[in-house]
Parts: sequence; C-alpha cells; structure tokens
Amino acid sequence: MTDPAPTSDLTSGLPERLIKYKVQYAHHREVNRDALTPMMRHYVELKDQYPNALLLYRIGDFFETFFQDAIAVARELEIVLTAKHAGEAVGQVPLAGIPHHALDRYCALLVERGYAVAVCDQTEDAADVQGRLVQRQVTRIITPGTVLEEGMLNARCNNFLVAVVIAGQQWGLAYADVSTGEFLTTQAENLEHLTQELMRLQPAEVLVPTNAPDLVSLLRPGEKSDQLPDCLPSQFCYTLRPQAPFVLSEARYRLLQRFKVRSLEGMGCEHLPLAVRAAGGLLEYLETTSERGSLDPEGETQNSKLKTQNSKLARASLQKVPLQPLCTYTLSEYLTIDYQTRRNLEITQTARDGTFHGSLLWALDRTSTGMGGRMLRRWLLQPLLNLTDIQARQDSLEELVYNSFLRQNVQRLLKQIYDLERLAGRAGSGTANARDLVALADSFARLPDLAAVVAKTQSPYLVALQATPPELETMGRLLRSHLVENPPLTLSEGNLIRDGVNPTLDELRHQVEEDQKWIRDLEAIERERTGIQTLKVNYNKTFGYYISISRAKAEQAPKDYQRKQTLTNEERYITTELKERENRILSARDELNRLEYEIFADLRSQVGAQAEQIRTVARAVAAADVLCGLAEVAALQGYCRPRMTCDRRIEIINGRHPVVEQSLPSGFFVPNSTDLGGQQAAEKEVIEDREGGAGELPLKSKVQNPKSKTDQGQSQAKSQKPKAKIDGQPANQTNCSSPDLIILTGPNASGKSCYMRQVGLIQLMAQMGSYVPAQAATLGICDRIFTRVGAVDDLATGQSTFMVEMNETANILNHATPRSLVLLDEIGRGTATFDGLSIAWAVAEYLATEIRARTIFATHYHELNELASILPNVANYQVTVKELPDQIVFLHQVQPGGADRSYGIEAGRLAGLPAAVIQRAKQVMGQIEKHSKIAIGLRQSNSSTKAVQDRSSNTYLDASDPTSEQLTIFGS
Repeated sequence: MTDPAPTSDLTSGLPERLIKYKVQYAHHREVNRDALTPMMRHYVELKDQYPNALLLYRIGDFFETFFQDAIAVARELEIVLTAKHAGEAVGQVPLAGIPHHALDRYCALLVERGYAVAVCDQTEDAADVQGRLVQRQVTRIITPGTVLEEGMLNARCNNFLVAVVIAGQQWGLAYADVSTGEFLTTQAENLEHLTQELMRLQPAEVLVPTNAPDLVSLLRPGEKSDQLPDCLPSQFCYTLRPQAPFVLSEARYRLLQRFKVRSLEGMGCEHLPLAVRAAGGLLEYLETTSERGSLDPEGETQNSKLKTQNSKLARASLQKVPLQPLCTYTLSEYLTIDYQTRRNLEITQTARDGTFHGSLLWALDRTSTGMGGRMLRRWLLQPLLNLTDIQARQDSLEELVYNSFLRQNVQRLLKQIYDLERLAGRAGSGTANARDLVALADSFARLPDLAAVVAKTQSPYLVALQATPPELETMGRLLRSHLVENPPLTLSEGNLIRDGVNPTLDELRHQVEEDQKWIRDLEAIERERTGIQTLKVNYNKTFGYYISISRAKAEQAPKDYQRKQTLTNEERYITTELKERENRILSARDELNRLEYEIFADLRSQVGAQAEQIRTVARAVAAADVLCGLAEVAALQGYCRPRMTCDRRIEIINGRHPVVEQSLPSGFFVPNSTDLGGQQAAEKEVIEDREGGAGELPLKSKVQNPKSKTDQGQSQAKSQKPKAKIDGQPANQTNCSSPDLIILTGPNASGKSCYMRQVGLIQLMAQMGSYVPAQAATLGICDRIFTRVGAVDDLATGQSTFMVEMNETANILNHATPRSLVLLDEIGRGTATFDGLSIAWAVAEYLATEIRARTIFATHYHELNELASILPNVANYQVTVKELPDQIVFLHQVQPGGADRSYGIEAGRLAGLPAAVIQRAKQVMGQIEKHSKIAIGLRQSNSSTKAVQDRSSNTYLDASDPTSEQLTIFGS
C-alpha cells in the first residue's frame, strides 16, 4: 500500500488533511489502459464519453469517482481523497466516493458550484452476476442548465439554459427552462444588449458554439477561455459546443421535426437566422443530455429482471423534455432595465450583500405557489410598454383589491395547488414519482373550486380561470382512483397502486398476504411442536426467513430442521416448507412490484401527454397568484391605482418607497411628491403664444409641496399660468413646476437616494401593472430606466470607482431618450473638485438640453442650482433639515429650492469621528467658504447669459461664446 503523503500541484486547492494517499495519476488519460482492471477500464472508457462531467460510478453502496474527478469532488465536498487499486502495473489511483442514498444532496452541491454530473448506475443486481463485470450505464446527466430534480431547484426562480450565436454585432439568443417548459428565442444587434439580456436571465448554463478543437471543459463561473467573446459576463457557467448543431439548416430541421411543423413562420422566427441557430443548438444539447431515457428517478429497482427491463426501455426510446412551442420575443416589447439599474434599485436582491430580504421582490411577494413566485419575478424584470396590457393587469388587480372576500377565497385555494409547471415537466420527462402524481391529482381537484370562486368576475386574468379543462378533471379522478393516498418516495418497493385497480395485482397481493400469515403463525406452531418456548422466526436480507434457537436448546431441534448458520448464542435453521414459502413470497413480490411499476408508468405517460395543457392552466393560475399577492400588498399598505398615459408626465402625490416603508414602523415613513416631464405641454402653449405675438414663456405659479394634498386650491393654482418675458434676465427665477430635470440637494443621509429610488420603483411597479405606494399618480410610459447610484469599483478589470461611474454615465448619455427616466446620484464626486463639478454641470446640462430625459440629479455640488436660472426645464429641490443649537434633525421632506449646505461634518460627528477632527474640519470649512469664488463666478457668468430655446432642435443656445463661458464660470 502506498504511504500517505501530501502532494502539491496535482491536488492544488485541496487541504492536506483530506489527502490520505500520494496522488500519482491526476488525469485518466495519463494511465496505461491496458494495465487497468476491467472495471477501471470501463470507467475510463465512460469518462472519455463524458469528459466535461464528473462521472459518479456506482460500486456497491457508493458512487465513486476516480482520477481528476476524485480530486474535484474531494475539494468541493470536503471529503477524504483516498486511493483504489487499479491494476498490478498501475497501482493506486485517486478515489473519492459518496453514499448512494445521499446522491441527490451531493449532486445538488456540485451542480450549484458549476459542475456537470454523469451518474453511472448498476443495471443488474451484483448478487446475480457470477464471473463477469456487473453491467453499468449512465442513467442521468445533470448539468447546471438541465436540472429537473425538485431538490436541486429554487422553487421561486427559473433555471435557464441559454444558447447564444454571435455574428459581428448581431446576435441570436435562445433560452429554455426544462423544469417548466419555457422555450423562447430572440435576435438583435449590439453586443451590449446581449450582455444585458444575459444579466436579466441569470442563466444557470450558457452554450457557446466554437471551432475550438478541445470541447471537453465546462467553464465554471470566473474561469476564462480564449473561445469566449468579451461580451459574455464571466459569472456564468459556459459549455463550449461544436458548430455543427448551430448550423442554420440543421438547427431549422431539428426545430421543424421537434414541433412537427412545416414552417417556423408561426413561431415568429422564420426570418431570424441567428435566433433559429441558437434555438436549434439548444435543442440538440437537450437531446444529448436530458432526453436520454433513464431508469427510475432513484436509480435502483427491486431485482435484476426489473432492472434489465428498465434498461432496455431506456435504450429503446428517448424521454423528451416537454417544451412549449418555440416563442419569439423582441427586446423592445418591454421596459429596458439594465443590470446597473436592477442592482441600484434592488429589484430582486439587495446591492450591499445580494440577499432577497430588503429587495423589491421581497416587499411584493405574497404569492402562494412557486409558479406564482417565478412569474412575479419575470413581471418585475420585464415591465410592459403596451398601455392596454398594463391596464388589463390593473383591472384584474382592482377587482381583487376592492373585493377582499374574493381575494381571500382565491388565495385559500391557491395554497392547495402545487407547482403544476414543474410537476408536468417531470411527468413529461419520465422522472416524476408517485407523490408527484398525487400532488397533480390534488391540484386538479382544486381547479373546479377555483373556477366557481371566480365565476362572476369580469377582469381578463380572472376570467381565464372560469373554465376547467375536462381532460384534467378526468385525469385527476383517474390518478386518485389508482394511486394510494400516501405513496412511498421510491418506485421500486411497491405499495403504489390501490386495491381493485388490476385483478392480477389483487390476486398476487392476496397470495403474498396468505404466505406471510402462514409465516407469522409458524412461530407459534413450531414452539408447540418442539416445546422450545424461546424459538423465533425471523428474516434478514442475506439468509431470508429462518428459525432461531438458542445454543442451549439446539439439541431439541427436530430432524427436519436444516442448519443454516451457527452464531455465538444461537443456531439458525430452515425447513423445506419454509424455503418454498419464502420463494413464493419473493417471486410474487417481484411480480407485484413489476406490475405496480408498469401501471404507474402508464399513468405517468398519460399525464405527460397532457403536459402542455397542464402548463397552460398553470400560467393562468400563476398570474392569478401574482395578482392576488399584489392586491394583498396594495390593500394592506394603502397603494393606489396609477393613471397610465402615453405622454411624458410623471406626477406622484405623496409617494413612498415600497421597501423602506415596510422596514419601518407604521407611519414613520415620510412621503414625498414628484412632478416631472410636463414641459412638452408648456412648450406647446409657448409656441401658440408666440404665434399670437405675446412672446412669453408659460410658468406655473404652483410649487410642488410634498406634504400637501390635492385640493381645490391646488387645482386653481394649476390653472393659473403667469408668464415671464425673455428680456435678458434668467427666464426661470422660480422653480418650474413640472421640469424635465430636478437638481436635488440636501444633507448626507437625509434621504436623497431613497427619494430617487422610490420614483424609479413606482414607475417600474406601474408598468408591470401593479398598484403603487402613493396617494395618487399619473405616469407616462417610460422606455428605459437608468440609475447611477453609489460607489462601486471593478478591480478585476482594472476600473476604479470613478471609472465605473464614468462608464455608467456614458452608457446613460448614449442611450437615454426623451421617454427615459434617469436617476443620477453624486456624479463627479470621485475626482478633483473642479473636475467633478465641471463633469456634473456638463452632464446635467446635456440631459436637460440635448436628451430632454426626465431626470432627478442628486448632488452635493450646490453650484448646480444655478442651472435652474439658465434652463427653463430645470428646477431645484432640496431635502430639508431642522437646525438646532447642537444638532440637526433630518425631516426627509423634499421641497422646492436649492440647499447651500450638505452638513457633512455633522454626519461625521454622528458617525463617531473624534471631537478634535470635527473641530478642525469646521475651521477648514470656514476658510474654504470665505475664499471660494465658484458660486460667485457662476452667478456672474449666468447674469450675462441670454437663454433662448431653439424649438426646432430642442436645445438651449447661449448668446455668448460657449468657450468663453466655460472659462469664466469659476471666477477670476
């Protein structure tokens, strides 16, 4: 035996405490195959067929791995790396194994960490094999993107498998969730959009076609390859695939054959070659992994006969994953939310630590089913652009909000419905167990009750539940009449089917019961016959049934007793009749289990044939679940139905942050109002006035008060439109009431970021069809929401905090439109004061004049307040505080006007900076304020500026030379 010894390069990353033997062969290709034992040679041959997967090889009660797989398994699962004799000339090879009963648990860990797993199981009983190798075959291939097992999936998240095809700046993408059957594809231009779509989908695995000669590796998150384009994010698993399945002709043919159609026109992708190529390549990958046919989900059967039958069945036919017909979508169908915005708005997880608690999804998720939870996530990540679709969701939501009895009854029934999408998927792929079918039967039984509850509703999403497909009702009755109420988890031990279903089954059960009764009575009969009161009749798997007599009474054993085993304290015997009864019981039990499995498999096939119809119902149930949850939140939190329009106006009265509000005690959150994007209507009036000779700009005298309520006085203020002439003085000395751009100033930690985020979240919630946390809201449709909030660096790519900030800002300026909502926080703070102020000024000016996007620009550069004096579509707002002699109180109220202080020193004092530091900071601050000329220079420059609007280009022009202005704004 090889002495234990630690190794270096071969076991890099593996703790020495887990290494029990010196590793000589770290890869299966290094060994001389002719010198291996037959079993190890078989393992190596299988490993060649599945080079990118960890091969788990069943040996007795363990699944074992060897060579490089053993090292990886030992490292990832933190189990001991030992060795196995592989042949006289080879010696020991690395070995790591896991118990067969813990297979799913360990597979889930490996798949979660980015590995693919190939499970090689025994297809016959080792006890029946004499003089040859036990037959084994790969029965399951589990990759991160092809998981079907319930224990390996997050019930409220999709598990997407994605395929991408890139041709220059054009790309095609297809994605599928094999557990739910979703199958979609798209084609677009601009690789940045591909990156953002991948970030939205968060795929478990991405397929990339390549011409690389070595396709053996699955790239785990963070691993790099020259074969991956730069536009693909590094945090996903990538599987390199050959080009052949992604060729257009082969991909198209595969799709036509799979869905039995003659054209792809009905799927919307006939003229999208890259989308077709991606979808066809993905389908081919499923056919070579998930659709192989398999043994029972447990990978084990009662006896060799049944195992052999299952093995033949597996080789004879493929178990196809029931995918829905391919659906084509476009990115322009939905509100675009890039990764930075999802992170900054904390839609599905928090930005700080990536947790679910504290995200928007956490605040809104009151769903009762897993499929409802997944749909709510999709709705949040893909808000709508179509006004009719938004209003359809609002109508259904309104009915549920105002009818609490209806809502509660629907939710009560939803809690009794299981995850129909994934149950149908497992049934269709042949991996469902008996408990899955019972769950389907129980769910089908609730559908008529659900239909009765919503029978009188009129909103579209509830009307969809008013009819229950009769086929599913019939299927539910069939399953309940055939399956026992509480079936076992495994399919190999019988007890699945009710009595009265099959006469042969009932006869076999009766025979087994009679023989077992005879054996139970045998102990009393033999005690009376022999006079040995301590005689017992027992059973174990090795010897079967036997008669046990203590050694002291062994001499009294009858002559017809045949000694089977001698132990220290007892003798074990059998009789001819006992052995015959045992053989009858075991034979009948084997036949019984085989017949039960056949009946169950037939039931499972019938359910699988209805997978598409089940999923259609599941989508309707999931939508109702989402709407009930949103209605529950709206009713409890006092949300309102927003009025959605096609203009640019964003008017929110007493809006609240949906997450922060729930995190605080009731009534503690301070609401604030917002009014953006109303300048188009004002400009129209200006044009009309100018054509009439007035030459005046309309200015609304109303000033938005975050704490005020909508009343008659406000309505009168809105209707009054006094006008200020352009006569060389700033045209906007007072705040514009509905500007395109708000300059938001105020102290540190006063709530500026919270205010900006709440506006973005309210807009997003409205476009997903939800009610919103506000007293009232009128919201124009946005095409994109952009955010630039917080300080984040990317040291892995060599980008500082400021460079990341500039990259994100550049992305916004290059892609925002007048219909976008832009939320910017602290632009320019990561560099020198003058540089940062200059950049912030230029960015704000560009957004207001060139893009005209609806923007909230939070800043501590108070000099930016001067923009409101130059540009008529800019207004100043501030987060107010109350100053006391020794402290400040944050009021968290957003009111008109610009702040002139940030109270940063006070924030430092609250954080615990030493008193000496605070005192010195105040001294330095006084000196800086005394000698600073920045604001003076800005005011001097602006007083000589004539701001006029060029109506044809929507830009604001200055009468003075722009270069001169840039040189003089900071004073002399």
